[in-house]
Amino acid sequence: MAMSALRGIIFTGGEGPAPLLARDLIPERALIVAADSGLLAAEAAGVFPHAVIGDMDSLAETPGGLERLVRYPPGRIHRRPRAKDQSDTELALDILLAQGCCEVWIIGGGGGRLDHLLAIRALFDRPAPPSRWLTAREDCRLAAAPASLDAHGLGPEAPVSIFPVGGGPWRAHSEGLFWPVDGLRWGPFTFSLSNRAPSGAFRFSALEGRFLVITPLAAAGQPLPAP
Repeated sequence: MAMSALRGIIFTGGEGPAPLLARDLIPERALIVAADSGLLAAEAAGVFPHAVIGDMDSLAETPGGLERLVRYPPGRIHRRPRAKDQSDTELALDILLAQGCCEVWIIGGGGGRLDHLLAIRALFDRPAPPSRWLTAREDCRLAAAPASLDAHGLGPEAPVSIFPVGGGPWRAHSEGLFWPVDGLRWGPFTFSLSNRAPSGAFRFSALEGRFLVITPLAAAGQPLPAP
């Protein structure tokens, strides 16, 4: 795997963006790892991962799934026992961080089992979290202080939800949201659910702590405005 890649992409099982959109969203110079059945989604998007990791139980349940592994050199396949302390997605994240990726996106992981969904959500509480999570319906981006996120191309009624992650403390500023988040007393049980951006655009700034900002996937393909 190339150490020069700065962005890492994890394809994981569960519902993700349509294959063409997934391919278009992948940044240049990306290092790509498939977590178990995420291999199916990666190949559907025309992507052949630099590594495949997991216990391969989901691939084994898919007709012809395990046969796909023979397309890859043995050094790219990382089999792990089914009885393990980490999820396949977490193992993929660790591979990319070990390769020096400073930004990691997760593609997939929507729908399906609630425990798998919560396991991915918990990755954003880690000291070295992913920076983006794209499901079939949502674009979830991490804002870690001091940083701002810009979004546009949203419908005026499109939901914008914001959750604090990590250990806190949390403090934030927003521009363009119907309900500003300035002064909100964030905590583990405080969040902004189904906010919206009437103009179709907003800026969210994390002043302290980390936040997960969730918008509809439909806007994910929109180019971001110049800072």
